[in-house]
Amino acid sequence: MTPAATRNSWATRILAVLAKEFVQLTRDKLTYAMILMIPVVQLLLFGYAINNEPRHLPTAVLVQDNSTLARSTLASFVNTQFFDITHEAHSVEELDMLLREGKVQFALTIPGDFSRRVARGDGAQVLLEADATDPSATGAAVAAASGMPAQALSHDLPGGLAYRSPQPAPFEVVVHRRYNPESITAYNIVPGLLGVILSMTLVMMTALSVTRETERGTMESLLATPAQPIEVMIGKLAPYVMVGLLQTVVILVMASVLFQVPMEGGWIALILGVLMFITGSLALGFLISTVARTQLQAMQMSFFYMLPSILLSGFMFPFRGMPDWAQAIGQAIPVTHFLRVVRGALLKGEGLATLWPSHVALGIFVCVVTALAMLRYRRTLD
Repeated sequence: MTPAATRNSWATRILAVLAKEFVQLTRDKLTYAMILMIPVVQLLLFGYAINNEPRHLPTAVLVQDNSTLARSTLASFVNTQFFDITHEAHSVEELDMLLREGKVQFALTIPGDFSRRVARGDGAQVLLEADATDPSATGAAVAAASGMPAQALSHDLPGGLAYRSPQPAPFEVVVHRRYNPESITAYNIVPGLLGVILSMTLVMMTALSVTRETERGTMESLLATPAQPIEVMIGKLAPYVMVGLLQTVVILVMASVLFQVPMEGGWIALILGVLMFITGSLALGFLISTVARTQLQAMQMSFFYMLPSILLSGFMFPFRGMPDWAQAIGQAIPVTHFLRVVRGALLKGEGLATLWPSHVALGIFVCVVTALAMLRYRRTLD
């Protein structure tokens, strides 16, 4: 055989194998879709949704001094573009409740003697309380508020009061970082890891376990038994419930011992949230296994679920820093609500009375995913 014929023969074989792989790839539509969708989703999320310097954060105010200077001070906070006044409290208790329940990121108090102290140069102060459970969400806003007083009232101190503007600053912003006064990042990240780790392990483990049985043919033997879909589902998932509970205990112990994460209470709300989230994650893994035909597909679908769960739940990036459409997607992700339960219980000591909206969201997630998984499994039986 001549060298030219040899080159043509190996080139032909390579092209044949290449054509075969392309044909196989187009037949595996799920894998093909994942290959195209994952980089697109990553690009859109990182390009549009992620923001490490959130602005227009919800702020509650308690104004005890109805004066021009007080109104100008409020306007100065708004003009920084970091604060949006969404609630007007009528008492200190109401202001504290709004901050504790997470309805606002900041609570601003202007005392009743504010104008008089500004006029006298008597150390006027306003109190800015920040929900510092996520230090990255409040750092830039606090810095802007601290530097704002020097120019805040420059147009409101004419004539005899002009000597109070702009140096020294006519008032001081006293900042209280609630729930994480030292702005320790671990207090926010470590509790959040509980949701991410449970999702990664339980969803993927369940999906791969059931799909492996399908690939090996042992699922056919299971389908031939008189077991009902819900019975099969419970039997398959029960061991992983124990795995999830063990992971939870290990993470919480390590969080307390190694990172000194505060454990303020809220244990009933936390335990209920953990049980619901574990159940929902396992049901989701079971649902994925009814769709995937191979373990590779199961892993790809699990990763496709994990990507927005990590990026849009508030685990890595401030939730309120995302645009409205990204927050709407994040609200539909169960990890978002589970993180609120974990952080609210551990860092704020919140109970069921405060965290019930997140529990309701987790309950809906469990019911919907379980129903879909059983429906898909029944179709497999048929």
